[in-house]
Amino acid sequence: MAGRTPLFLARSGYRSRRLSDAARALPVLGLFLLLVPVLWSQDGRPGASTATIGVYLFIIWALLIAVAALLAPRLPLTETERAKPDKDGKG
Repeated sequence: MAGRTPLFLARSGYRSRRLSDAARALPVLGLFLLLVPVLWSQDGRPGASTATIGVYLFIIWALLIAVAALLAPRLPLTETERAKPDKDGKG
């Protein structure tokens, strides 16, 4: 029993994978949210004013940037990033 691997992942590994999944899903969510104004028009009549759609698109754009900025520093390093030397030439 002593040499067996645990059944579940460690918390750090699990969280890093979920963060990677969230980063991969963010563009899909963003595309869906940016296409929502297309659904606002019905039967050829405009459903919302151009100003309303513009404000909506700006808010979605800003939220996507904010979420990406929050996710990016917490993402695990890729293999190529691990192989790069540090700024001082070590590593």
